[in-house]
Amino acid sequence: MAEASRWHLGGTPKHKLKYRREVEIRTTLQELLVYFIFLINLCILTFGMVNPHMYYLNKVMSSLFLDTSVPGDERTNFKSIRSITDFWKFMEGPLLEGLYWDSWYNNKQPYNLKNSSRIYYENVLLGVPRVRQLKVRNNTCKVYSSFQSLMSECYDKYSSENEDMSDFGLKRDTEWKYSASDSNSPWYWGFVGVYGNGGYIFTLSKSKYEAKDKFIDLRLHSWITRATRVIFIDFSLYNANVNLFCIIRLVAEFPATGGILTSWQFYSVKLLRYVNYYDYFIASCEITFCIFLIVFTTQEVKKIKEFKSAYFRSIWNWIELLLLVLCFVAISFNIFCNTQIFLSLGKLLENTKIYSDFYYLAYWYIYYNNIIAVTIFFAWIKIFKFISFNKTMSQLSSTLSRCIKDIVGFAIMFFIIFFAYAQLGFLVFGSQVDDFSTFQNSIFAQFRIVLGDFNFASIQQANRILGPIYFITFIFFVFFVLLNMFLAIINDTYSEVKADYSVGRKPDFELGKMIKKSYKNALKKLKLKKDQKDEDKKTKKSGDLVEWARREGFDENVAADTCEGDVMRRVCMSKKAIGCSLEPNIAVEESLLLIHSLLPTLPSRLFLYAVELEKELHYVSLKLNRVMRKFSALQN
Repeated sequence: MAEASRWHLGGTPKHKLKYRREVEIRTTLQELLVYFIFLINLCILTFGMVNPHMYYLNKVMSSLFLDTSVPGDERTNFKSIRSITDFWKFMEGPLLEGLYWDSWYNNKQPYNLKNSSRIYYENVLLGVPRVRQLKVRNNTCKVYSSFQSLMSECYDKYSSENEDMSDFGLKRDTEWKYSASDSNSPWYWGFVGVYGNGGYIFTLSKSKYEAKDKFIDLRLHSWITRATRVIFIDFSLYNANVNLFCIIRLVAEFPATGGILTSWQFYSVKLLRYVNYYDYFIASCEITFCIFLIVFTTQEVKKIKEFKSAYFRSIWNWIELLLLVLCFVAISFNIFCNTQIFLSLGKLLENTKIYSDFYYLAYWYIYYNNIIAVTIFFAWIKIFKFISFNKTMSQLSSTLSRCIKDIVGFAIMFFIIFFAYAQLGFLVFGSQVDDFSTFQNSIFAQFRIVLGDFNFASIQQANRILGPIYFITFIFFVFFVLLNMFLAIINDTYSEVKADYSVGRKPDFELGKMIKKSYKNALKKLKLKKDQKDEDKKTKKSGDLVEWARREGFDENVAADTCEGDVMRRVCMSKKAIGCSLEPNIAVEESLLLIHSLLPTLPSRLFLYAVELEKELHYVSLKLNRVMRKFSALQN
């Protein structure tokens, strides 16, 4: 018995175990401090790349080129273009007016117009705008025999196999002759197709009137035909006031069904990275980030060598590796983007009379931004690794780990029903409701229905019988049944975990308690903390309780760990007060009888407290059997 009291956890001396825990806590605190410095550096680095003027620059340019109405028709702008006639009105009206600002509001010349146009007087137009068209060949689709007498031509949707590369129309300038791609820009993913580079290209003049004459000439000679599938309008701006480039692409798709679908891209990026003192401070943060990355990589390599296959059994180690991979990818993107900017920027600015393809640089810079955003997301998630020693976080992780099997089984059942409804919605409403126009849209629409964002009128109008049936049954089975089952699984598991913690099943150590203890010790050393007699009395009382538990036959270490729990302390004190038996069930029953006998005479507040205590004792009664069995095993 004495030997069992001196040894704990397979023969480890108690003082050595305590020392090992303190060393582990100290190491965790050091890692947390270093990682906190790394996280601050990463936040400064990330937000230093973002300029709050990016949104306003995009907003100003989009309102100018997308919302400006064509002359004589206030309801038609680039967003609402639906026919070729509307497209030419936009080209000859809002587009030219937005690209060429020839004079100030009082008709005076505000700057030298020889170099370039300045949109809104502050944004320099880099080079000249470019217009590019892609076409498909005739007879790329097959007409049914019964309709061949009515239709002799057939133009399929755009693809690299169907693309037309032959000359057409006047066959004299680049806009009538196919030009192969000489750009590294990626293909454009539109609404109805993925479009490559090259095509029938022409650039606008520095003069507004020459550009307008060009548009009129193209319109009169039918530059847009039935074979046209997409037209791109590309140009770039630079605002020296905020050191931002704005790369703009306006797209008009001509689907095989007829009509026009418009889309657009506005990218405000900071291609000139190091201009002022703050930019050089960001550069120093980048160097610090690389140093941290080398240190973390070395630590992870040592851990892998030490623990080998056991290293990959922890989810935190996987998150660590993912974070390191993302950091290396971000550095690679950064080096690539800076290299391309250094090599291309000078060439793009050499000749102001040609189109400057900044879209390629902006595209990769946006990808670099996305990688950094994902990296900082997982960097914040990693903080849970250091605060998981907290009681609340430990309960959360224990809850998720216990119910993961039930959640996986539930997820399989949930998504079988969910995808069944998604296919039903796509097939029934897809031809008439935009939210169900594709299978992917149908899935997202159902998630929105679960969140309360839906348009029941459109579903009912698409199908008066199946529409209401689909909606009502989906809400009943998915929202009322399945989601509540999911919550019930988590709630039930959390109740079990909380009950285990209430009877003394706590984590090996809690970081919060250790920090509090260190804080108190520091105050004592600085003589800033008063002598706490109450703490000494509380410690003595806790020691008496442990001594009483040892005399009653409990193991000393187990009694010291267990009697820290509120529920066990109440049970122990109730046993000591009423002299009940050592069996846990009898102790609980006698406590409940005592509470019932005192209920009529208790005041209202004490009555409520007694009711809560009764519920708590009733809930943990089943748990105490398992605890006492372990106590008995340790005694034996």
